[in-house]
Amino acid sequence: MALIVQKYGGTSVGTIDRIRNVARRLMETVAEGNQVVAVVSAMSGVTDGLIKLAKDVTAQPSERELDVLMATGEQQSIALLSMAIHDMGGKAVSITGAQAGICTFGSHTRGRIKSIKPDLMHQYLADGNILICAGFQGTTEEGLIHTLGRGGSDLSAIALAAALKADICQIFTDVDGVYTCDPRVVKNAVKIDELSYDEMLEMASSGSKVMQSRSVEFAKKYGVVFEVRNSMNTHPGTIVKEEIPAMEAVVVRGVSIERNQARVTIAGISEPVAYTAKILGALAEAEINIDMIVANTAHDGVARQSFTMHMNDLGSAQAALKPLIAEFGSSAKLETEAGLAKLSVVGIGMRSHSGVAATVFQTLADAGIAVGMISTSEIRITVTVDEIDIERAAQVVHDAFNLHRVNG
Repeated sequence: MALIVQKYGGTSVGTIDRIRNVARRLMETVAEGNQVVAVVSAMSGVTDGLIKLAKDVTAQPSERELDVLMATGEQQSIALLSMAIHDMGGKAVSITGAQAGICTFGSHTRGRIKSIKPDLMHQYLADGNILICAGFQGTTEEGLIHTLGRGGSDLSAIALAAALKADICQIFTDVDGVYTCDPRVVKNAVKIDELSYDEMLEMASSGSKVMQSRSVEFAKKYGVVFEVRNSMNTHPGTIVKEEIPAMEAVVVRGVSIERNQARVTIAGISEPVAYTAKILGALAEAEINIDMIVANTAHDGVARQSFTMHMNDLGSAQAALKPLIAEFGSSAKLETEAGLAKLSVVGIGMRSHSGVAATVFQTLADAGIAVGMISTSEIRITVTVDEIDIERAAQVVHDAFNLHRVNG
């Protein structure tokens, strides 16, 4: 008997018919001789509706009360799904994040998992139940309801799989798995059969919307093998697991894109020391996440620093940085550029194969696509291009590495 954790997102339980579809799938999994824990999100659109209600009451709702309100979305889903299973003759019980023993810490609406005590879950499973658990939530040591932020239900599923020592965690969504690129952008993109944790992490942090990176980090830390697959069919998905030597045979695994990017540059910095700490400190205080960072100092000691961020944060970044400009010398100035996108090429095979960067840049040059900033890791190359060129850039790079033929 295998213990399987299955996570169902908002679109998978977005209607009563879809809830019944999930109920049937869970019962089929049990009929195959497995124990099953389902981690469920709020029905599609419910969380946004709850937030809108809060903002109809007050322009600045308390984050503590937002947690109390938003947690009800998942509780609605788990109750309905349990009822659907009962109606089909199955045995199920629903539990909240608190009842699942998920202890959290950190800020409200952005909680982090501290520990899980799965005693009650083991008891319900031993009694032959399909266990339906609310994702996206837990409670603090003080007993306060706490939501886990973006990707919280994925994180709940991975964490519960780790705590229960599940054989596999299946992340059910509205796509068939992880593709070599977004198939809406690159028409000949294909589903990838297997990915390493590191490749999935790089793709998630570079624009792939299939999973949030912190869920993948948790899976890697605790060795949770998981599969991304479609809740609307029975096709095999993409397995994400520990790297094995054979995976390096595929040099490039996929191409990710991220739109709506902006660049901020502070030029003419004459302060010789600590300018980076001051810049990043101001951005951190304003709670602005930045990505690519490029800094250089000319022979005359004048420095220049650039970084990218989401377009939505550009105004806040300008406001946070303007007070610093005078400190950096009379020639210092703040420059911004919007309308950018990021293109990332990912593959653990880069560690043992040379020439990937040369191919990327030559391909883009041949297509007449100008490259802006460049960032790399051991298994990733990221460049910025004009957003108007991003789809063409993704297609030509995807074709250059023959990703429509590569899998494994």
